[in-house]
Amino acid sequence: MEHKLSNPKETIQVIQKYQFAFQKKFGQNFLIDPHVLDKIIAAAQISDSDCVLEIGPGIGTLTQYLAEKARQVVAVEIDSNLIPILGETLKDYPNVTVINEDILKVDIEGLAGTYNQGRPIKVVANLPYYITTPIIMSLFEQQVPVDNITVMVQKEVADRMQAGPGSKDYGALSLAVQYYASPYIVANVPPNCFIPRPNVGSAVIRLTRHKEPPVKVKDAKLMFRLIRASFNQRRKTLQNSLNNSPELSCTKEQIGEAIRSLGLGATIRGEALTLEQFAALADCLAEHTG
Repeated sequence: MEHKLSNPKETIQVIQKYQFAFQKKFGQNFLIDPHVLDKIIAAAQISDSDCVLEIGPGIGTLTQYLAEKARQVVAVEIDSNLIPILGETLKDYPNVTVINEDILKVDIEGLAGTYNQGRPIKVVANLPYYITTPIIMSLFEQQVPVDNITVMVQKEVADRMQAGPGSKDYGALSLAVQYYASPYIVANVPPNCFIPRPNVGSAVIRLTRHKEPPVKVKDAKLMFRLIRASFNQRRKTLQNSLNNSPELSCTKEQIGEAIRSLGLGATIRGEALTLEQFAALADCLAEHTG
């Protein structure tokens, strides 16, 4: 296609032609930098046998690049005002299917069955920042067949996803993402790469799904309850944070004993624990939790 939307002039023409109004509630910022688009495609490692799920195609800028590399692209767009625009900008790409729906309500496993015989799909997205975490966690927690997820997110969110114990960015999101996938920041993206310009810096991060979780734990849901509780009051000791949580039914004595059994001191905070230590703690407390 001659008219690539990564050319800012083309993007502006499309927006003006359709008198498109950006909606803050959908976090709409359209990428206009071909170098960043190339980096996303390369990071996702897309081949001509792949089925790609794109979340939030906007006017189809990234979709055009995906369609040239992948066997099939399924683009899910929540904003019905963008559907006629996508009909025009993607008309030269017969391997693209556009679905007007909220991604959190889509049967992604069903899509993988329909378009990829149930084999793992690749997910690529320029995500609205306010809904980044719910979308990524729903893809992981629902056990959707996904090979990797390559997404544009707010830079500080990307930093949190790959942070390790003891750092200021380390938290519940770091541990949740790293339980399911290996995170790698591909590129930092400044605001001037978008129309309209966002107020914050962005980053492209690839999350490569683990074939098996990196830790074995008897009850993963309990482990994540412990993780959430320990970071809800991150300035408190781990023992006090867990004891104060309405999600946990253990006594303070049981919590203290479990922490000591791991060889940890009474004053340790949750931000110092590794994923392995949270898994071990969950196994220690499993017998005391209903």
